[in-house]
Amino acid sequence: MNLELETPPQHQDEQPGLEYEMHPQPIYIRNDYVGSGKLENKIALITGGDSGIGRAVAVHFAREGADLAIVHHPREGEDARKTKRLIETEGRRCLLIAGDLRNPSFIRQVIDQVISEYQHLNILVNNAANHVEQKEFADITDQQLIETFELNILALFRLTKRALPHMGAYDCIINTTSVVSYRGSKALIDYASTKGAVTAFTRSLSQHLVERSIRVNAVAPGPIWTPLIVSTKTEKEVAEFGKDTPLERVGQPAEVAPAYVFLASEDASYITGQVMHVNGGEVVNS
Repeated sequence: MNLELETPPQHQDEQPGLEYEMHPQPIYIRNDYVGSGKLENKIALITGGDSGIGRAVAVHFAREGADLAIVHHPREGEDARKTKRLIETEGRRCLLIAGDLRNPSFIRQVIDQVISEYQHLNILVNNAANHVEQKEFADITDQQLIETFELNILALFRLTKRALPHMGAYDCIINTTSVVSYRGSKALIDYASTKGAVTAFTRSLSQHLVERSIRVNAVAPGPIWTPLIVSTKTEKEVAEFGKDTPLERVGQPAEVAPAYVFLASEDASYITGQVMHVNGGEVVNS
C-alpha cells in the first residue's frame, strides 16, 4: 500500500474537520495488517475515535480483538457511523457516544454508558484535542485559551478520574500528546502548552498508578493526515504539510495506530510513563 500520498490544497471552514470530505481519504489501516489477538476481549474507550488517528486506533484495536466505545463531537456523526461499521466488519462491538467533552456532566455520562454496555473498561485512550493557529501571540483570546485547555487537558483529567474506578491491574491508559510538546510551535502556543501538560500528566500519573499495576503511556505524533489539519490550515499550508520532516511527507493514521496497539498490549508490560514518537524522523528530547 502506497502511504506517500500527495495532499492537494484544501480547506474546511468548520471545526472539527470531517474525514469524509477530505481528499485523498486518510489511510486508517494497511490492507496487509494482520491481527494476532493482542487485545482479545478487551474493552477500549477512545475519545475522538470517529476519524483521523482515533479511527485508525479503533480499527486496529478491533482487528486485535477489542470491543470499542467511541466519543465524538455531534458534528462528526457521519464519520463516527463509518468507524462503527468498520469495527463491526471486524466482528467487534462499537458504542458511539456523541457530546462535548468540555462539559463535566457529559463526561459522567460517557463512563456511565460504557459501564452499562460493557460492565468494565480495560483501555482508555485520551485522544480528543483541538487547536486554532494564531500567527500573533496577542491574538490568542481568553475564550480560545479556555476552550483549548478545557478540551485538551481538563477533559482528559476528568475522564481519567471517572474511568479509573472501573479499571484494574494490567489495564492501561494511553494519551495522545504531540511533537510540539517537545519542540514548541510559534503559531500553536496554547495547544503546545496543553500537550506539554499531557506529557507531564502521563509521567506523573504513571508513577501514581504503579501500585495498582495500571500502565500509563503516551504517543507523540508528528504531522499526520487528519481532519484537524484541513480545518485549521490554509490551502497552501495543507499542500506543504509534513514535507519539512526528514521523511519529507505527511504521515498516515495507519502509521501511528500500531504504536497504540503496542502500548495497549502485553508486549509493553514493562513500559510505563513513556512517550513513543511517531513523527517522520524528527529527533526530539524524550
